[in-house]
Amino acid sequence: MERSRIAVAGATGLIGGALARSLTADGHEVVRLVRRTPRAADEVRWDPEGGRVDAAGLAGCDAVVNLAGAGVGNRRWTDAYKQRIRDSRVNGTAALARAVASLDEKDRPRVFVNGSAIGYYGETGDRTVDESAPAGAGFLPELCVEWEAATAPAQEAGVRTVFTRTGLVVSREGGAWGRLVPLFQAGLGGRMGDGRQYWSFVALHDEVAAIRHLIDTDGLSGPFNLTAPNPLTNREITAAMGRVLHRPTLFAVPAPVLRTVLGEMAGDVLGSARVLPTRLLESGFRFAFPEIEGAIRAAL
Repeated sequence: MERSRIAVAGATGLIGGALARSLTADGHEVVRLVRRTPRAADEVRWDPEGGRVDAAGLAGCDAVVNLAGAGVGNRRWTDAYKQRIRDSRVNGTAALARAVASLDEKDRPRVFVNGSAIGYYGETGDRTVDESAPAGAGFLPELCVEWEAATAPAQEAGVRTVFTRTGLVVSREGGAWGRLVPLFQAGLGGRMGDGRQYWSFVALHDEVAAIRHLIDTDGLSGPFNLTAPNPLTNREITAAMGRVLHRPTLFAVPAPVLRTVLGEMAGDVLGSARVLPTRLLESGFRFAFPEIEGAIRAAL
């Protein structure tokens, strides 16, 4: 990939920060979208909830990557917080898509990569699903459908548009996994519920590599599952954490306790999503850490 100018929304987050570091290390120019008044030439002002962005700042970018949004697992899902989750994703995506479409054709990015999630599929039980599966039912699937649909202006303007349906990112730096690691290191880790639910994971290294692959590979558009090819049950992942960290995994959190503490969000923890990255593999991408123990070691 030749030196490129790439705009990243969500560059302070787990995935966005890792992507920005990777791109910068390889000599690319990263333009960061910020909510405050820009302080440098590589910053562009935007207001995702309000649906506003300085479109002129995106002119000449080769790619726009949107990874912004209020954290799904950051707090209990009250009605107000669910609305914030929605607004931060849907309104922000729509604003970026409109901004991209408003640019003169010569100034438009060649690709718009928009974050999404495997929450699109909802509860899958033991059944494997890939990008050909329909959306599930519930808050997260409905959110993902609306989130992806918000890219319509960019697509209608002829910009190649990709949806990255990301699974559980294995990293100690943040996200859900980052909150689990200290518990396991202290010997307090264990399965959640009965542990039979599938967790579709992806190493942070592979997440970033996959996004860059999707940016670089012309002709790729639509949804791509960013999950390792071997999803495992929560019970299996718990055992792997114990093996890698050399800690017992005797503790378990019963499902009723999780529902009491987490409310509606417990459904995301206890739900099963057995998701395969079919289109990503077919596009020629190869995972550095396809197995859970390698992904855990890479995170540590």
